[in-house]
Amino acid sequence: PVLDLKAEYVGMTSVSLTWAVNTTALNSYTYRIEVASGTSVKNLTSNVTKTEIKELIPGTLYNFTLFAVASDDETEGEGSSISLYTSKSQLLMVVLSSTEPSPVLDLKAENVAMTSVNLTWMVNDTASSSYTYRIEVESGTSVRNVTSSVTRVTITELIPGAMYRFTVFAVAADGWTEGEGSSISLYTGKSQFLASLFCCVAQSSAYLHEAECTISTFADDTQLGGAVDSLEGQEALRGMVVLSFTEPSPVLDLKAENVGMTSVNLTWMVSDTASSSYTYRIEVESGTSVRNMTSNVTRVEISELIPGTMYRFTVFAVSADGQMEGEGSSISLYTSKEIVVLAFTEPSPVLDLKAEYVGMTSVNLTWVVNDTASSSYTYRIEVESGTSVRNVTSNVTRVEISELIPGTMYRFTVFAVAADGWTEGEGSSISLYTEPSPVLYLKAENVGMTSVNLTWMVSDTASSSYTYRIEVESGTSVRNVTSNVTRVEITELIPGTMYRFTVFAVAADGWTEGEGSSISLYTVPALVNSFQCEPVAKQSSLMLKWECPSGYNSGFKIKIFNATWEKEQQTPSCMREGSEEVFRIASLDYFNTYNVTIATLSNSSESHPVQKICNTSITDPPAPSKAPLVKAVSHSSLSVEFSDFESVNGPLKAYAVMITTEEGGKMHPHKDLQSKLNNTYKDFKKTKTVTYVTYVIKTEQAKPPSFHSQNGTNIVNVGKGNTMYGYENGPLVPLRSYRASVAGFTNITFTVANIIVGEDSYVSFSPCSEAVLLPQDPGVIAGAVIGCLLAILAVVAIGGFIFWRRRSIALLSKMIKVENFESYFKKQQADSNCGFAEEYEELKSAGVHQPKFAAELAENRGKNRYNNVLPYDISRVKLSDQSSATDDYINANYMPGYNSKKAFIAAQGPLPNTIEDFWRMIWEKNIYSIVMLTKCVEQARTKCEQYWPDKQSKSYGDIIVTMVSEAVLPEWTVRDFTVEKTNTPESHSVRQFHFTSWPDHGVPETTDLLINFRHLVHEYSSQNPIDSPTLVHCSAGVGRTGTFIAIDRLIQQVEMENTVDVYGVVYDLRMHRPLMVQTEDQYVFLNQCVMDIIRSQKDKKTDLIYQNMTAMAIYENFTPGPSFGKANGYHA
Repeated sequence: PVLDLKAEYVGMTSVSLTWAVNTTALNSYTYRIEVASGTSVKNLTSNVTKTEIKELIPGTLYNFTLFAVASDDETEGEGSSISLYTSKSQLLMVVLSSTEPSPVLDLKAENVAMTSVNLTWMVNDTASSSYTYRIEVESGTSVRNVTSSVTRVTITELIPGAMYRFTVFAVAADGWTEGEGSSISLYTGKSQFLASLFCCVAQSSAYLHEAECTISTFADDTQLGGAVDSLEGQEALRGMVVLSFTEPSPVLDLKAENVGMTSVNLTWMVSDTASSSYTYRIEVESGTSVRNMTSNVTRVEISELIPGTMYRFTVFAVSADGQMEGEGSSISLYTSKEIVVLAFTEPSPVLDLKAEYVGMTSVNLTWVVNDTASSSYTYRIEVESGTSVRNVTSNVTRVEISELIPGTMYRFTVFAVAADGWTEGEGSSISLYTEPSPVLYLKAENVGMTSVNLTWMVSDTASSSYTYRIEVESGTSVRNVTSNVTRVEITELIPGTMYRFTVFAVAADGWTEGEGSSISLYTVPALVNSFQCEPVAKQSSLMLKWECPSGYNSGFKIKIFNATWEKEQQTPSCMREGSEEVFRIASLDYFNTYNVTIATLSNSSESHPVQKICNTSITDPPAPSKAPLVKAVSHSSLSVEFSDFESVNGPLKAYAVMITTEEGGKMHPHKDLQSKLNNTYKDFKKTKTVTYVTYVIKTEQAKPPSFHSQNGTNIVNVGKGNTMYGYENGPLVPLRSYRASVAGFTNITFTVANIIVGEDSYVSFSPCSEAVLLPQDPGVIAGAVIGCLLAILAVVAIGGFIFWRRRSIALLSKMIKVENFESYFKKQQADSNCGFAEEYEELKSAGVHQPKFAAELAENRGKNRYNNVLPYDISRVKLSDQSSATDDYINANYMPGYNSKKAFIAAQGPLPNTIEDFWRMIWEKNIYSIVMLTKCVEQARTKCEQYWPDKQSKSYGDIIVTMVSEAVLPEWTVRDFTVEKTNTPESHSVRQFHFTSWPDHGVPETTDLLINFRHLVHEYSSQNPIDSPTLVHCSAGVGRTGTFIAIDRLIQQVEMENTVDVYGVVYDLRMHRPLMVQTEDQYVFLNQCVMDIIRSQKDKKTDLIYQNMTAMAIYENFTPGPSFGKANGYHA
C-alpha cells in the first residue's frame, strides 16, 4: 500500500493529494485514485506520487482511495484512504479526522402529549461523549430543527392530534460530520371525550368557596347544548364550559365535477352523527405549491387554478372546536387545457427509440420524429425506477440521462411536446438496466491442480439481484461459468496451465454486464505417475523412471539426499501424457540409501514432491592392500589368515581361498585370478592348472573347523579334505611351495555344479602371499608311531565325543517324567530356588551368537523398541509387500509350538511408526488370534502404542480395521475386529485377547490366572486355519511373551507325552528369539505352573478352573464345550 497519504490543499472544487511508496519498483508504478461521494464513484490515474482532483462540489464529503498499480496495468496493491469535506467558502478548509458517527439506536417517544413529546435514544460509538445531536421535526411541509447535547430531548410547541416525523442525527465533534438519521413517526395527543361540562354551583353568591362542582360527559354536542340551556337563569351558576372534540371520520365519496381550465367543483359525503357541526378544510396541492380553502358544506368550488396542471385535492373534516381534524381524503386530476386561438395538434409518438450507450450511471438515448412540425418540438423524458420518477427535457432528438444507479432497472418514456409547451404526443418507452459496477477485490484462494476458488466483493446497491459470469481463458480456449454469489469454484482445469479469470457482474435482466475484473495465475502442476528408481548394476548410479503427468509442465525438479549430503537437478519438460521419462543420477556412493523426490515444474510453481527411498547397486569390494598370512600347519596343510574385506561397496557375501604354485611375478592379481575361479582341486591334481579354489565359505555359514573368525580376522585351514560347494579342500603335497590369495564377494554366482561363475560375480582379490614351503612327510617309523598315537587319540576322541554328545544333549534338554517332577521341583526350589537359578544361568548363552544383520541396518534401527531385543535373521518374520530393500523388516520372530515350527509369532509392542507394518503382518501372515500381555502404559511409561481403533473404522496404510465388539473382564479384555484390504473383496476376523494383570518383568498373582487365560486362547485358536500362527506380544516381546508360549507348549507336553522339559522348551525358544522368558522369576513361575497342573491331575481339584464359566461364554464365537474343566485332569 502507499504510505503517508495526505491532502496538501483543500479547496471548494479541488483537492491536492500527495503520498509515498516504500519499494524499489516505484518507478514502474502508476496510481489509480478512486473518488467517491455518496453513490457517485469515478477513477483518475497518475504517473507520479501526487495529483490534483478537480470538478468537486463545495462543502461535500469525499472519500479518496489510492491504489498502486504494477507495470502489467492489472496487479494492484491494497488501497489507502482519506476522507474530507471540500471547503464551503474560499475562507474555509476542513480536513476531517473523525469518521462519520453511527446511527443512533433504540429511538423511543415517551410522554406523548397534545403539544409536546419526550424523545430518548442510545449511542454505542467510542467517541460518543463528544457528540451533539440534531433533531429534525417534520409535519406536512413544515420542517424545523432542535439540538441537544445529551441523548434525550423534549420537543414542544406541537399541534394537538397532528402527525409528526422526528429524525435524530448524531453530529461529530467538528460540528459538521453527521451520521445517518434514525426516525420515528407519531400523532400528538387528543382529548379523551367528545364533550365535557365542568360546572360549579354555589349555595349563594356570597359563598363561592363552598361551591359544589359536578362533571358531566355527553355523547355529542346536541346533548351538551341542552345541558347548557338547562342551566341558564340559575342565579347560583358560577362556572366554566370547556369543550374538546374527538377526531372526525374521513369524508366519503369525494368526487370532482365540472373540471374546467381554472376551476373545479368538489363534492363529498360525511357519515358522522356530529357532522352537522363540521366545517371542512380543502388542501390544494400542485408541485411544491400548497394552499388551503374552507367550506361549511359538503361541496366547494376551487378557482384560480392553472390550465392543464396536475392538482391534488385533500378534504379534511374539522370538528366544532375548529381544531380537531379527521384523516384527509384525496383526489388528483389535471385541469383542462387552455383553449387558444392557435390550437396545436398532438405530436406523433417518437420513433426508433434506442439506447446508444448504457453505462453505470448514465444512458444516451436517441430517437427519430417524422412530423413536419418537429423542428419546433421539445421533448420530455420521464425517468422511472421503482417508485422514483423524474423528468428531463431536451431540445434535440438525443439526451444523456445521468445520475443513475448502477445495475438498476429504468424505464425511459419520451414525449414529443408541441411548440405551445403543453400539447404532448403519446409516449414511447424503453426499459433497460444500467451497467453494474466492476467487481472489487477479486482474489484466488486454494489454487489446486484442477480447481481454483475465486472470491470478490460488490458495492452496488442493487447487487443482491446480480448474477456473475466468470470467463475462464487459457490460450485460445474460452469458457464461461456462472454464479449467484460472490464466490465460485472453477473446476476441470488443466494442471500447470496459465489461466485468466474475468468476472462480470450481470444485472437482473441476465444480459446487462458491467466491466470485467481479471486475475491471472498458473494452476499447480500435476504429480508424476509411477515414479520408480532402480540401481544400475555395478555402477554408482540410480535410474529414475516416471510417466509424464497430465497437463503442462516446464520440466521436473529432482532432489536426492541422505543424512549427510544432498543434490538438486532439473530435467527437461515432457509433452505426451503417459510417456515414460528416464533420468540417470550418477556419481553416487555404492551400496547406499538415498531419498529421491521429484516435483513437476510449471513456470514459477511446482507440484508436491513424490518421494522414493532408493538403494544404489553393490559392486566389487575394494581389494585389500595386505596379502594373507600363510603358515605351514603340517606336511599336507597350511593355514591362511586374512582380515575382513571392507563392505563399503556392499556386504560381503562369501570368501574363497585360492592356492597356487605359480611364481609371484607371473600372476596378475585380478585378471588372472578371476578367470581361474572355476578351477578345482581335481584340476590341480590332474595338472590342468597350478591355481585353484580350495575353499569357499558364505559369511552367514561361517563355522569351525575349517574356518574360524574372530574380531574381523579369519583363519582357513587348507588341506583338511572337506568339501565346500563344488570345491574340495584336498591335502597338499609335501616339500612344495604354495602361495595364497583370498577372493571377497559382494555377489557370488554358482553353476548347477556349485562352481563359481567369475564373470557374473562381484569379486576382488587380495595380493598373493609369500610362498610357504611344506615340510617333508616323516618316515615309516614316525608314521607308525604317529599311527599308534592316532589310534589312541581316536579312542580317546570317540570316548570324549560320546561324553560330549551326552553332555550336549543334557545341556539342551532336561526331560523329566511327570511322576518324578514333584521331587525334582522340591530339589530345585530348595535354598531360595537355587537349582532353578543355576538352570536359568545356563540358558543365558543360548542363541546369542546368531546373526541379526537385518535388525542392525541403519534403516531399521528406528523400528526397534529396545536396542537389546533384536530378532535373529534365521527366524525373523519377513513382510512381502515392499517398495525398498528394508520394507520387509518388522521386529518379530516365528516361534515353535508343540505341533508346528511356526505355531506362534513373538513380536514387540508396536511403535507409532510400525503400526502399519504390524497390521500388514497380520494380513499377510493370515493371523486370526492376537495375545497382548501388556498395558499400553505401565508405571507412567509407554509400553505399547494402541494399535487398534476404538469405535470408527481406521485405515493403517491399505489395511482397514473395524472393531466389532469388546468384552471387558477384571483380568483381561477380548476384542473382535474385522480386517480388510483396500481394492480387494477379501476380509477376515481377528480376535485380540488382552491380558491386563501381568506386571512388566514380573509374573501374574496366581498360576491359575495364566493357565485359564491360555486355555481361553487355545480354545479359540484351535478353530483357526492350520497355517494361521497366533501372534503374541508384550512390550519387548520376550519376557511375558516367552512365558505364555512356553506354558502353552508345556501343557501340551504334559498331556501328550507325560513328560516335562521346562529347560528344553525355554532353550528352544531362545534359539529363535533372544531373552525369551526374560527373568528368573518368570522361569520359576513356569515350573510352578507345571507343578500346579500335575497336582491338579492327581487331586482332581477344581480350584484351578476359572469359576465364572459364563464369562467365557459372553464372547460371540466361544462357548465352553462339555469337556471344558474335565479334559486331561488338570482342569477337573
